[in-house]
Amino acid sequence: MTTGQHPGTQPETPADEEQLPTVAEQMADQLGGWRGLVESSIPVVVFVVVNILGELRPAVIASVGVALLIGGLRLAQRRPVRHAVNGLFGIGIGAAIAWRTGEARDFYLPGILYGIGYGLALLASAAIRQPLVGWLWSVLVAKGSSEWRDNPKLVRTFTGLTVLWGVVWLAKVGVQAALYLAEQDTALGVARLALGYPPYVLLLLITVWTVRRVTSDGEPTPLPST
Repeated sequence: MTTGQHPGTQPETPADEEQLPTVAEQMADQLGGWRGLVESSIPVVVFVVVNILGELRPAVIASVGVALLIGGLRLAQRRPVRHAVNGLFGIGIGAAIAWRTGEARDFYLPGILYGIGYGLALLASAAIRQPLVGWLWSVLVAKGSSEWRDNPKLVRTFTGLTVLWGVVWLAKVGVQAALYLAEQDTALGVARLALGYPPYVLLLLITVWTVRRVTSDGEPTPLPST
């Protein structure tokens, strides 16, 4: 036994001091890893390609079929299906609308409307000092803890991050809405892919880095020890 160490006590380990999951762990959880990124993009890529080479209805059938296949493979492999189900839900609604109207651009309409609503909700939550990014952080990272509400610095941090998310979200959905109104179906599909995960990944990185920096500056941490 080391001199001066009382019986029954254990030396601190790096794991005891760790307050937050690593950036990589948080990114992997939210995005489903690289596999989740690829799988969520495949149905949209299939729709764009088949619609260019063929017609609308085969493109709808192919994209929905691929989304169902991805979900089925995940179930068969006993892997988490949350990301697959979310993707299938969005693909299914867009496919149904496009099938009914006969307009390829309507495949992307639910995503555009969702993006507008999400962006406005983010800005509204920041305006009333209930930043949505902070509450999402509580649910997704902090195991339900809302101690950040008692820390003015963290409230300001999450408010600023929420405004950033809202502005970026409305900017990228604005590009897609402009292409939708201009009836640029192919360009809209490309924009959907290009403006999907890249901005999302960047915002997640900024959020995780910022919160980790604030909580390591001697402020009370909003997360329980892991």
